[in-house]
Amino acid sequence: MIALTAQEIAEAVGGSLVGSAAPNWPPDPGSVVTDSRLARAGSIFIALPGTIADGHDFVGAAALGGAWLAIVERPVDAEILQIVVGSSVTALAALAREVVRRVRDHGTLQVIAVTGSNGKTTTKNMLRTILQGEGPTVAPRDSLNNDVGAPISMLAIDEHTRFLIVEMGADAPGDVARLVSIVTPDVAIVLNVGLAHVEKFGSQDAIEQAKSEMVTDLPATATAVLNFDDPRVRHMSARTRASVLWFGLDAAASIRATSIRSNADSTVFTLHVGPTTSGVSLRLLGEHQVMNALAAVAASSVVGVPADRAVRAIEGMTRAERWRMEVLPGPDGVTIINDAYNASPDSMAAALKTLAEITRGGGRSVAVLGEMAELGELALEEHDRIGRLVVRLNIQQLFVVGYGARHIHSAAALEGSWDGESVLVSTSEEAYAVLREQLRPGDVVLVKSSNSAGLRFLGDRLAGIAA
Repeated sequence: MIALTAQEIAEAVGGSLVGSAAPNWPPDPGSVVTDSRLARAGSIFIALPGTIADGHDFVGAAALGGAWLAIVERPVDAEILQIVVGSSVTALAALAREVVRRVRDHGTLQVIAVTGSNGKTTTKNMLRTILQGEGPTVAPRDSLNNDVGAPISMLAIDEHTRFLIVEMGADAPGDVARLVSIVTPDVAIVLNVGLAHVEKFGSQDAIEQAKSEMVTDLPATATAVLNFDDPRVRHMSARTRASVLWFGLDAAASIRATSIRSNADSTVFTLHVGPTTSGVSLRLLGEHQVMNALAAVAASSVVGVPADRAVRAIEGMTRAERWRMEVLPGPDGVTIINDAYNASPDSMAAALKTLAEITRGGGRSVAVLGEMAELGELALEEHDRIGRLVVRLNIQQLFVVGYGARHIHSAAALEGSWDGESVLVSTSEEAYAVLREQLRPGDVVLVKSSNSAGLRFLGDRLAGIAA
């Protein structure tokens, strides 16, 4: 973070200074944290209220860790300078807004933001890989994309930062709009509109409206990078004053891909940027990675990175992110594809299609599937659809884990004349025991579920089975 005095921070967040420390003494800039265990010399601690743990109870611990300032909603008896505000979350956003404004005013900062139902984190990581070779780049680790995580990642910039990449998620209408209001992206990417979190939104139409907040308030000087292949994203071009750059597989897209092929080692395609074509070989599994790559190349081109340099950068990536189509070698030549960090109907279908393609003519295809969470009234229908898709793709063995995913098992049994090809188990522990007995040399095993199902740990464990 940039150096600010306590008084400057108080003015930025609309708070009152409390405490005896010299309010205008700024230490060497440190991190902004919400976890007292991460506090170091120069840190600013944001005390967030909570139902399980209240950050105000840990202000003293943050001070002991080296924090010099705490932003609180009520004064705390601790040896640390404090700024008292009405809402710590609102203050966090205000501080991020001020820091971004100051860096923009005195530097060459460009902000690239990305949203979508699927692929945000992978696209963000591709952008970081591309842009860090062009200049100082800040991007969140993991999936820091909500009203706390996104501003925390923004505050990591300083006067030398050239690129800030922000991942923007949404649990409710207005979430993306609030994040956009903090940074006003120069480049805004919308990847897709799917069914992720439909239980919270109520309908896919509501999800479309929420994702469109990414482009609605952009100035005419900005660029919206939109997926031409998704009709709901395509409609967003009418809702923005920004210039529009299309990516996709359709011939109408300015940056597009053709001749896509996947195997167990790579995903290859031909990249078209205007009249120029080039071959691309990603070391990431799945045709869905192609759309993420197109979005990253398109956004990078807007900030001045030639396509050939962007391609060279992402061709060196060996994984998208931990637990996202992560290929792990298992015993006896078994390959584990651990993709159990998140799951929606679209991402589940994409992962299954990848499994089917890379095992065609090769090892046995095995799918270990758990619940897709937050689907609300669509849960039965979408789990049923996945079960039928497993059969239609000729996946050779299916293991379904947990009560919430049971309709995958039922649908698969109804779709085909299977005899033992689908096994339903209650827990990850039970799944591990069954798989340990049934996996064969050369099997390719996809482990896929929502984070809440916990199958990502099963995937790791399977990869560590002793021969």
